[in-house]
Amino acid sequence: MAKLWQTEVEASELDTPLVVVHRDRLQQNIAEMAAYAAAQGVRMRPHLKTHKTIEIAALQREHGAIGLTCAKLGEAEVFLARGFTDILIAYPLVGSAKWKRLFELIDAYPQAVISTLLDDAGLAATLSEQAADRGIRLPVWVKIDSGLKRCGVLPGAQAVDLVQRVTGLPGLDFQGLLTHAGHAYAADGYEQVQEIGEREARCLLETAERLQEAGIAVPGISVGSTPTVRISGAVAGVTEIRPGNYVFYDATQIRLGVTTAERCALRVFTRVVSRTEAGRLVIDAGAKTLALDKGAHGSDTVAGYGLIVGHPQAVIERLSEEHGVVRVAADSTIAVGDLLEIIPNHACPVANLTDELHVLDGTGRLAVWPVVARGKTR
Repeated sequence: MAKLWQTEVEASELDTPLVVVHRDRLQQNIAEMAAYAAAQGVRMRPHLKTHKTIEIAALQREHGAIGLTCAKLGEAEVFLARGFTDILIAYPLVGSAKWKRLFELIDAYPQAVISTLLDDAGLAATLSEQAADRGIRLPVWVKIDSGLKRCGVLPGAQAVDLVQRVTGLPGLDFQGLLTHAGHAYAADGYEQVQEIGEREARCLLETAERLQEAGIAVPGISVGSTPTVRISGAVAGVTEIRPGNYVFYDATQIRLGVTTAERCALRVFTRVVSRTEAGRLVIDAGAKTLALDKGAHGSDTVAGYGLIVGHPQAVIERLSEEHGVVRVAADSTIAVGDLLEIIPNHACPVANLTDELHVLDGTGRLAVWPVVARGKTR
């Protein structure tokens, strides 16, 4: 029997649905982004929410990442416990339970640098009071809204006012300005991605200039977003980049013109389990494997719920929890029992939905890497 992707495992023996990562492609993606950061003279602080695995974070560190970015305290707890010593929690930490956990982490890992962000003067005052009471200085970034309209103060006067407040408070150590241009995921092609990326960097740098005129130094300028990072990260004055999805890439990045299918390291193997009509078949990967993402941040710009490799006319039209319904040509040769390979629309939730990544190396062997921070949403 033929072997899928030249693995040592017979195709018939693979238990689907299976989330698979091509190690060679993964390493190439990591190495190329690291080389880009080095060429631009910027620090690399990748976002771990894409993969949530120790092995991939270790590869990023080996390629020069100075630290990791995460979204939630739960993710930070997992990676600090496994020896990572520089973690940015890029999310507003609000509520007494969050503050307690944050300062417990700082106490538990005195050798680590744990930083966070804020966009609110009241939150700044609370963090200041709690840090000062403990006799420490908490590193904080001020989040700027570069167009996503999610978290972040507006660049310019509003940001200047907040930074002036932050720098006047005890217990806080102002790290700089930070943004995430996630609205690039809704762009209409790469030309618009470029425009968003340029704006992403410029709004921070213009705000930093106003702060410097007011006598406030801005140590760091941090940008994120895989689609825009090669534009914003190349703007003089940017000091740090925080891409996440680049380790895997996905169908959305293909649509945006950021990458090609050949560079997408994460795939889903699925098996055809039913074909009762000529133009319709069912696969065993549903919403609990592929997620229901058809385009991040409000976009709905991809056809179906993933790209079926080798079958460009087949469309995954709908998902229930454990079923994927695929429209195919009536004369398609795909049959019950066949294995299909899918590039998901958005790799990040796919990784979070599985307990483990099955990693295919260059010799055809499959290794298993646990997704140790999956489900850490608090």
